[in-house]
Amino acid sequence: MSDTSRGARQRLLALSTRERIEACWSTLGELPRHRCVRGPETGMAMLRGRMGGTGRAFHLGEMTLTRASVALDDGTLGHGWVRGRDHRHAELIALCDALAQHTEWQPRLERDVLAPLAEELTARQRRDAATAAATRVDFFTLVRGE
Repeated sequence: MSDTSRGARQRLLALSTRERIEACWSTLGELPRHRCVRGPETGMAMLRGRMGGTGRAFHLGEMTLTRASVALDDGTLGHGWVRGRDHRHAELIALCDALAQHTEWQPRLERDVLAPLAEELTARQRRDAATAAATRVDFFTLVRGE
C-alpha cells in the first residue's frame, strides 16, 4: 500500500474500526506530541443520492459525522472524519493524516498501520461479497411453446 493517496488513506482509516487502528497504532512506539486544533466534534451531514447513479440528485437523508483536526508540535496539521460519534476514531485518523505528511514517519505508518488495515479490509470485502453471492438468485424468462 505504498504511496497511498490522502483520500485512499482517509477512506481506509474511516472504514477500519477504532480498536484495530489503536492496535496497529500501538506498534509505532513513541509518537510526536500533538494538540487538538478543532474538535473532535460531532455533527450531521446531508446525504444526496441519484437513481441509477445518473438521475437527478435527491435528498437521501442525514448521517452523524465526527471530525477532528490536530497539529503536531512542528505545526503539521492533520484532519479526520468518520461516520458516527466516535471522537477517538476521528482523532486517530487526524493523527495518521498528520504523520503521513512527514517523510520519516510515512514508511512506518504505511508498514505498521495502513498495510495491516488494508489487508483486513480486503478480506472483509471478499467475505461480504462471498456471502452476497451465496444468496444470489438468477432470474430467467420462460418462453411458452404456443
